[in-house]
Amino acid sequence: MTMGDPAAAGFDLSQLSLVLLAGSLVLVVAVAAVRLATHSGLPTLLLYLAIGLALGREGLGIPFDSEQMAQVLGYCALVLILVEGGLTTRWSSIRASVAPALALSTVGVLVSVAVVAVALHQILDTDWRISLLIGAILASTDAAAVFSVLRVVPLPRRLSGMLEAESGFNDAPVVMLVTALSLQIAHPADAEPWWAIGLLAIAELTGGALIGLAIGWLGGKLMQRLAQGTSGLFSLGVMSIGVLAYAAAATVHTSGFIACYLAALVLGNMHLSHRQSVTGFAEALGWLAQIGLFVMLGMLARPSGIVEEIPRAIVVGLVLLLVARPLSVLVSLTPFGVPWREQAFLSWAGLRGAVPVVLATVPVTTSVPGVEWVFDLVFMLVVIFTLVQAPLLPWVARRLRVTEPALATGVVVESVPLEQLGAEMLEVAVVPGSRLAGVEVYELRLPRGANVSLVVRDEATFVPDAHTRLLTGDRLLVVTPGALREATEARFRAVSRAGRLAGWRTDV
Repeated sequence: MTMGDPAAAGFDLSQLSLVLLAGSLVLVVAVAAVRLATHSGLPTLLLYLAIGLALGREGLGIPFDSEQMAQVLGYCALVLILVEGGLTTRWSSIRASVAPALALSTVGVLVSVAVVAVALHQILDTDWRISLLIGAILASTDAAAVFSVLRVVPLPRRLSGMLEAESGFNDAPVVMLVTALSLQIAHPADAEPWWAIGLLAIAELTGGALIGLAIGWLGGKLMQRLAQGTSGLFSLGVMSIGVLAYAAAATVHTSGFIACYLAALVLGNMHLSHRQSVTGFAEALGWLAQIGLFVMLGMLARPSGIVEEIPRAIVVGLVLLLVARPLSVLVSLTPFGVPWREQAFLSWAGLRGAVPVVLATVPVTTSVPGVEWVFDLVFMLVVIFTLVQAPLLPWVARRLRVTEPALATGVVVESVPLEQLGAEMLEVAVVPGSRLAGVEVYELRLPRGANVSLVVRDEATFVPDAHTRLLTGDRLLVVTPGALREATEARFRAVSRAGRLAGWRTDV
């Protein structure tokens, strides 16, 4: 084969132009879809899936029917999404939720799989092995879908942390469970006993976790020594360490997904330089991975095939939403004393997203016979129940009274002086019902070194003085030393709940 041989050229410049044209148009439409999703209350995943369906075999006719390619690209996208999730998650926000989230990601997964499998077998007369396989495929939740419709509904740190940690932890055991079940069904003669598979799963998860923690810590130390580099190269290096953790763990046959998430979580909490650049770069790659993933899955689906699965998808989805998820939450979280209101919200907030659809390709690629319909079932279930659950999430949160009156969030600001000073900027909203309204700035009694630097009121902005009275609807920009961020956030939450007497009265 020579470079000048036309037959050897599988891809030329004219094709490159068409691919770049189509790809850039898809990205522009996908970015515009975010605005539509924000106004409609629907997760962007549905819009991206719709774009994929429009481009696919029964739409514009772009051919894409390789489950093997979809699985490989899907895993690549999931690695980037998990790394982005780890880098942007603060340990302080999930620390109190780690144990409950681990219970949801293990015991809760097993409960959900069992309930769905029983329902499929008893109601739809599905083979036991296939029923268990579908139950495992549907066991993973997607926090990205939840938070895309909850941006305007602030949740308590414990609740949001539980959702974040669960989504970060549960992908790894679910992927292993689906793969094990698929291989058991496809090659029963070579199947290992269940107790051996269980021990192997524990070993792989433990090994992946240790590898991820080690690579994250060592990589963070290395990046601290390289901090004088440009922010762009630094961000690329940090993301590469997360991907390295996945590759290293998978190479030695441990869980790459748990490794990359934990490595990124360690990196994101090591107070590295260029934090805002790293966060912005990670979020951009995460968005790109999500867009590409959902558009690809939409192209893989056949509208005629998924429509046939609507009745079965509704039955399985109702079992998952009304029985399996609530029961898994109840069994997993009751020992931790989680209030029933929070358990009810977590039951409704168990949205399914990309992971189940990607995992639905695993049985096909492992040669499980007669399961081509499973992808269509899972795809249709995700679409229907996202349409049912997502728009109601803000209403459910308010009805269950699990919202936080005011929430301090980090503002993504590219500011070298702030980094050099070790300072961070917070945005605090004075929402209706918050007792911050009516409080004067000096009455906040923020930690020494933290200051309200700017108030945004209606269309005006001004620098407050000590006697500026806060009003409902105000947005505050607060500059605080990095070491005092948690104390500053805690003080705002306390005043929001109890007013100016927070800290003086013994009952608040």
